[in-house]
Amino acid sequence: MIGNKARRGSVIVLAGVVAAGMVAGCAGKNQVPSIGYGVDTAVASYNGGSTLGANSGAAAVFSRVITGFFYTGPDGQPVADTDTGTAKEVPGEAQTIQYRLNPDGKYSDGAPTSCDDLVMAWAARSGRFTKAGPGGPVPMFDAASTAGYSDIERVDCQPGSKDATVVFRPGRHYTAWKTLFNASELMPAHVVATAVKVPNVVAPLQSGDQGTAERIADFWNNGWKLAPGKLDLTALPSSGPYRIESFSDKDGLVLVKNEKWWGNAAKTPRIVVWDKNTDLKAKVDSKAVGVLDIGAGALGDAKLSGFSSENLPGRGVEQLVLSTGGVFQNVAARRAFALCVPRQALFDKLGHPGYKVDVGLGAGILNSRTVQQDSLYYPAISGPGDKYNKGDGGAAGQAMTSAGQANATIRIGYLRPDERRAQTVAMIADACKAGGVTVVDAGTPDFSPQQLVDGKVDAILGGTAAMPGPSGSLTATDAIAALHTGQGLNFNRFGNGRYDAIADQLAAEDNSTTVLNLLNEQENLLWSEMPSIPLFSSPRTIAFGDGLKDGIASPTRAGAGWNMDRWVLER
Repeated sequence: MIGNKARRGSVIVLAGVVAAGMVAGCAGKNQVPSIGYGVDTAVASYNGGSTLGANSGAAAVFSRVITGFFYTGPDGQPVADTDTGTAKEVPGEAQTIQYRLNPDGKYSDGAPTSCDDLVMAWAARSGRFTKAGPGGPVPMFDAASTAGYSDIERVDCQPGSKDATVVFRPGRHYTAWKTLFNASELMPAHVVATAVKVPNVVAPLQSGDQGTAERIADFWNNGWKLAPGKLDLTALPSSGPYRIESFSDKDGLVLVKNEKWWGNAAKTPRIVVWDKNTDLKAKVDSKAVGVLDIGAGALGDAKLSGFSSENLPGRGVEQLVLSTGGVFQNVAARRAFALCVPRQALFDKLGHPGYKVDVGLGAGILNSRTVQQDSLYYPAISGPGDKYNKGDGGAAGQAMTSAGQANATIRIGYLRPDERRAQTVAMIADACKAGGVTVVDAGTPDFSPQQLVDGKVDAILGGTAAMPGPSGSLTATDAIAALHTGQGLNFNRFGNGRYDAIADQLAAEDNSTTVLNLLNEQENLLWSEMPSIPLFSSPRTIAFGDGLKDGIASPTRAGAGWNMDRWVLER
C-alpha cells in the first residue's frame, strides 16, 4: 500500500488501517529475508553532510544506518527520532538547544554515541575552520552546506558525554534548527579520533589545534568515500537499525540488521541497495527489486508488473544549473538561453506523467528555485518566471548574439541512463536550434557535478542542488544553499551578496509580511541573474512489490528508504 503519512515504530497507521506486527505466516505466505531497494543515485559516500554524500543520495540510502535527532519525513518535514535522543529549545536571550542522546545508544562496533559526534558535525559544517589556499583561506571541510551551523556560537560538550548544549550567536535565531544534526549526517567521531590518533575530537576542535583539525577534516572529507569493492568496515559503524555488510558490483550495497541497535529491531534482516551504477531495469525485470524509487520516466518503458506503483510530484526542483563561466560568464547569455528552454512544453510532456494536479505541488511549471508550489507565498512571488515559458528560439538567438555568444554550443550534463532527462535535453535542443544555439547531450554514466566546476559542461540537468536522484524537503535548505556563495552544493559557483543577505535574513524571519517582501525581491533577483532555470517539481515513480508491507512513498531527499526498517515482504 502506498500512503502519504506515517510515524516510525511498532505501529504504523496507513489510510486508516492499523498495521502492526505483520510478519510471516499469514495465509500461507512467508516473509522474504532480503528486499532489494532500487534508487536512481550513485552511492559515493557514507557521510551525508559532505558535498559528495549529499549529492550522491546518502539521505535516501543511509537514514536508517546513520541516525540523527531528526529525519526527513514523507512530506519533507523534519521528524524527531527519539531513539537517537531528544532535542529541546530552551528559553534564554540567545537561542539555545539542549540535546540529550539516548543513554542506551551505541554504534555497531560497541562505542557509545556521544556529544563528540555533535561537536564534529558542527565543526565540519560551521565554515569556521579554514586553511591556507592559493587565493587566501579556504574551508578545511568539504561541507554540503553551512546553513544553520554557521549561526552556532558554540557546542558545550564534555568528551564522551550524552549531553550537549548548542548556543547560537547573539542576535541570530535559526528557525529551521530541526534540520541540524540529522539522519545520515551525524557521523561517528570516535572513528575519526582513532584515525588521527587523538583521545577525542572535542579537545582539538574546541582549542583550535590547526594541525589536528586539518587531519580531522581530511578524514571527514575522504575517509568515508564508498565504491564497490573491499570496504574498511571499522570506519563504517552504524548508529541505526541497519549496518553496512558489503558493497560490490555483483551483489549491490548490502545492509544487514544491526544487532547492537537499541530501538525496535529492523523487521527484514537484509536490504540490498541497487544504485544508478547497476542496470536497474534488469534488476526490476529479474524481480531483484522489491522497492523502487526513481525519477518518473527515467527507465523508459520498464514494466512494473508485480508492483503497486505511483507517480507523484516530488519536493525536488527539476532544473538546469547553469555555469557562471565560459559561454555563460555573461549574465545576458544565461538569460538568452532561458528564452529558448521550452518550459511549458517540457512540463506538458514530462512534468506530470500519469497525474494532473490543479493546485499545489506539481501544478504547472515551477517558477521558483527555493519556494515550493504548495507554499502560501508561492502564488504571490512566482510571476517573474512567466516570461521564460514558451521556448522562443528566435528571440534566444538574437539575445545570444547581443550577449556576444552567437551560434553558441551548450553542453548539458546529467547522470545516465535516464530516458526522461535525455528527452528533456532533446526537446531543449530542438527548441534552441532555431536561434542558432546548439545544445549537446553530455550525459554520461559517471557524471558528477564536478564536471560543471571543471568546465567540461555548461549546465547540469538534475534535481535540487543538482542531485541526480531523490531530492528536496519542506524546509528547502539544500535548494537555498545551492545558490549561496561558498556552499559545497553551489556547483556553478554563483555568488550574489544580496541573495546571501536575503537568504540569511529569511532563515531567522517569522514575520509573514517581511518574508513575502524578501521572497519577492529574491525571485526577481534570481530571474535576473539566472544561475539556474527551474522546470517543474521533480516527478518520482515510487513502487512497492506485491506483498510489501509498510512501504510509504516519500518524494523527498530521504526517498522511500526513510522507513526501510519497517518493511516486510511476504511472498
